[in-house]
Amino acid sequence: MIVPEIASGAAHELDPLRTACAVAVRRLAASGARSLVVVGCDSLTVDYNFPVRASFSRWGLPEPPGEPPSLPLSLSVAAWLINRAFVPVLPVTTRFVAIAESASAEECAAFARRLEPEGPWALLAMGDGSARRGTAAPGYDDPRALPYDEAVERALATADLDALRGLDPALSAELMAAGRAPWQVLAAAAAGGEWRATVEYSGAPYGVAYFVASWERQR
Repeated sequence: MIVPEIASGAAHELDPLRTACAVAVRRLAASGARSLVVVGCDSLTVDYNFPVRASFSRWGLPEPPGEPPSLPLSLSVAAWLINRAFVPVLPVTTRFVAIAESASAEECAAFARRLEPEGPWALLAMGDGSARRGTAAPGYDDPRALPYDEAVERALATADLDALRGLDPALSAELMAAGRAPWQVLAAAAAGGEWRATVEYSGAPYGVAYFVASWERQR
């Protein structure tokens, strides 16, 4: 839905979300990081340390030309955001990685420990909240969805690492919250630092929760 060509008639309704995403990604571009690690979720854990491309062909857009394999949806959206927001400032390298959506909190932490490149780096964690906010939501209505999303928003707004680490994988899966594993990778990667957090956007258009937050390390 965030890609206007896919959102079709709903494109303008999500303009505030796209604007918030652009603000957050531009902050990463201007952070002075020498590399950017982009983490999303997929069915399997994969480090895309080879040529890849974004693709939305499953959602009706033309397949881009070229031979490299396509990224999963979460990372394709990230690539789309980066291409829109990073010009003319780019980090030295961009690395795309996917964490399995079934990964435990411990597995997410171990995954994060293997990520850190040399030199200053930034992390872009891709994933949405519950998809069960109301009867029009993709997963229909679930009364647990709103409290879950409110807890996630508080954690992102305060850089509460313990709260993110404590998200329940089973409940997250039931609520169709695709951000759970990437958020737990973020929490592990951010351990040991002090962070200033800003939430640029929080909402649930069409019954799916979206959050856009920026964390800046203080020391």
